[in-house]
Formats: sequence, C-alpha cells, structure tokens
Amino acid sequence: MDDRAGAARERLCLVTGASGYIGGRLVPELLDAGHRVRCMVRSARRLRDHPWAGRVEIVEADATDPESTRRALAGTDVAYYLIHALGGGGGFAETDRRAARTFAGAAREAGVGRLVYLGGMDPEEELSPHLRSRAEVGRIMLDGGVPAVWLRAAVIIGSGSASFEMLRYLTERLPVMVTPRWVHTLIQPIAIRDVLHYLVASADLPAEVNRGFDIGGPDVLTYAGMMRRYAAVAGLRRRQVVPVPVLSPWLSSLWVGAITPVPGGLARPLVESLRNEVVCAENDIAGYIAPPPGGPTGFDRSVELALRRIREADVATRWSSASVPGAPSDPLPTDPDWAGGSLYTDERTVRAAAPPGRLWEIVEGIGGDRGWYSFPLAWRARGLIDRLVGGVGLRRGRRDPRRLRIGETVDFWRVEEIEPERLLRLRAEMRLPGLAWLELRVHGDDGGAVLTQRALFHPRGLAGHAYWWAFRPFHDRIFGRMSRGIARAAEGVPDGRR
Repeated sequence: MDDRAGAARERLCLVTGASGYIGGRLVPELLDAGHRVRCMVRSARRLRDHPWAGRVEIVEADATDPESTRRALAGTDVAYYLIHALGGGGGFAETDRRAARTFAGAAREAGVGRLVYLGGMDPEEELSPHLRSRAEVGRIMLDGGVPAVWLRAAVIIGSGSASFEMLRYLTERLPVMVTPRWVHTLIQPIAIRDVLHYLVASADLPAEVNRGFDIGGPDVLTYAGMMRRYAAVAGLRRRQVVPVPVLSPWLSSLWVGAITPVPGGLARPLVESLRNEVVCAENDIAGYIAPPPGGPTGFDRSVELALRRIREADVATRWSSASVPGAPSDPLPTDPDWAGGSLYTDERTVRAAAPPGRLWEIVEGIGGDRGWYSFPLAWRARGLIDRLVGGVGLRRGRRDPRRLRIGETVDFWRVEEIEPERLLRLRAEMRLPGLAWLELRVHGDDGGAVLTQRALFHPRGLAGHAYWWAFRPFHDRIFGRMSRGIARAAEGVPDGRR
C-alpha cells in the first residue's frame, strides 16, 4: 500500500448535484475508491432513499448563497461542481454564472485543495447558448484561485442520460426520419463509466494542474451515424435518415419532445448543442490519468451496456432525477385549515381482499408501463395536453418498475414522500394553474388491506378554481376507478382498462 493510496482514503470529497444523473453515480464511485464523501444539496430528503445515503455526510446549502456554501465546503479536500441550469428559462446563463462565482469564491475562502468541474466541449466556433454558459463556468472555476480541472465532454452515453434517451427513442420509434442538418455534425461520444473514471481520478491530480482537458471515447461519429449504430446494436432494421434544412432548433426541440420522453424545454439546449462539432482537440489528460481499465469504451459497447441496464431494470440514476425548473416545490399542506388558501380534496377508501404487502406492491409499482389503473386513454390524453403546453407529459416513465425513492419521477409526478408499506405521496409536475398532489396510503384491516387515495389541489387565482370545477366530473370517474383498479390488481383480478 503506497502513501498516495493512503492519502486518497483520507480525502474528504464534496459532491454537488448528488441527486442528479452524474452526481448520483459519482458518489458510490468515490466511496469505492476510498474517499470520504460529503453531499451538498438544497434538500437532504432528496438523498434519503439512495443506497449509499448512510455512508455519506449530507449538508444543505444553495450554491448561490455564499454563507451556506462556505459552511458546506469547510474542511473539504476536493469539491466536485456538477451544477447546471440545463432546461432552465432565459436567465439560465446568469444563474449558472452567479452560482459558479459563489462556489469558486467559497472554495477559495474555505481552503479547498482542488475543484473538479464537468462541462461541455469548447470548440473554436460560435457556441450554442448552453455550451457557451458551460464554457464560462469552466473559466470561472479555473480563475477562482483554487487548483481546478475542467473535464470537457460531448454526448454522454449511459442508461438514463438525457442524451442517450433522446438517441434511443428517436432511433427506436422512427425507422425513417426526416431530420435537421445537425444530424451530420461530428460528435465524439463518451461512456458514462469513462466519465466517472476521469472524475474520480481527478482528485489525485497534482496541485500545479489548473486547466481543462477534453475527454471522449474512441469513436467520432455523426448523429445520424450514432442512430444507425444504435439500431444495429439494438437489433433493429437499418434506419433511413433524410436531412432537411428547414428545422430550426426550436422546431427540432418540439419534434424531439413529441417523439422522446425528453420534454421540449430540455430537448432544446441538447439540440442547440448538437449544432457545434464536439470532437476532442487534444488528449493531454493521458499524461496525467491512466485510461479506463480495458481502454476507452467504444460507442457500440456503451450502447450495449446501457441497454443491458435498462433490460435488467438496473438504472442507478436518470436525467429526470433533477428537478424541473419552475416545477412546484412546496411541501404538502397537511393542515386541514392550511393558511395558504383554498385546498380542494378528493378522498376515496377501498378495501382489498389481499395482504397489505401485496397492495403496497401495486401502489409502489404504479405508473410507467403499468399505467394508472383507470381510463388509459384519458391519462394519455392528459399527458399529450401537458406536452402541447410545454409540460413533461407521461413519457418520463420511471427509473425502476418496482421500487421508488424520494425525488424520482413517475410520469408527470415526482415522489415527494415514501414510507415503505404505508405511504406514497406524489407531487404533480404537469402544467397546472395551482399545486397538486396524489397521496396513497395502505394499512391492514381484518385480514385484508385498505387503500386510502387522496388527490389535493391548491388553486392559483381564478383560473385555478375554474380548472378544479371544470375537471371535477372527470376526476370523479378517473380517481374513483383508479382506487378500485388498484384494489382489484392486488386481488389478482384482471382489469383490461388500466
């Protein structure tokens, strides 16, 4: 055992964005490498159900607040900055800039030994707004007074990443695609496992290293080439790609949003970034960090590994783990006389001739491919309407078909609370004139089980009140049949209407 390995085990690494796609996968990798880990999040509850939560220190802080960020960084050896405003509104660049400056300044004042930032590539051409913002954040980190490394990656291929989901659904659902010109832009994708390798190893870089590094896989492809290679790996027929010059990034994002689970607000920055050629301009990182074990992962192998994870329902994190900008974050108003104003409630109770554990299995497995146990056409129509007005719709599905944890998405809901065998509370992230929750409770009773289903809606203005009363007749039928459908499923009674 050398001194370097011993020092690595004594390091304290702070990870921002631990509830997101990259951060949620980086934490266990750092732990396995022998590091101690502190996670900085705005809400500690978001990490409660992660399998590694008991092995880390969790602190609450906002990267735009200097005081709380300094407290979170106190005593830290290495800090990973994985915060992006991807999918945010028009002010995302200023939000990114303010957070990066605050974090870099707090790291300097706290005496942090190294900053590690994962961003996009910085080609010498006019960048898309989001790549330009990523590059600005990278330069802020390098100029912050703390030794920093900026890892610059293009498209990341891995189960659950937004880029991979976009590629996967476009290829699987469209055997013939009329596509914009950006499908012929050159891209150097990289496997998520290789990204994690470089992130973990960056903690050991010498203090004098303060620069950016391009990282990429061994293959350089066009997006059209990626779709054809994906089809071959997935066993699909060869895809025909017909580019047209008229699809703007805005129109392209609507097209992607209609075909894939990625909502238009997130698809647009991804599409805009694909206008730029993102190919490694150097491979200097090889002089500091050894290649991943077995060498860089090729594109075909990356796709094969991602599809295997999806088939085995072993997706550790998904792009949808991150909160949707502008989505309601208010906790459920549990006080019947809530001071926040009107609160409409639809409550139903049904009994099931099944053990409570079996009823809970149905409750925890709700949504996604299993549906909502009532009027599937109505649910699909509601999802379509939501997407047409810029919402997330139903296509986000769920990460795991059987298990849920706080912060995960279930179609157009997000898990706000879960108490195994007892309570599931979902918060709506569809476009609504108000805040909405769906609560499912299970308890045993006389050899069977009881399901209490409660839908709550806090209207915003006159439009909110009008919405509730206009849809009340539909809610009566949909929520009534839903509670009965869940009970019947627990009893093993077939219900084709799910």
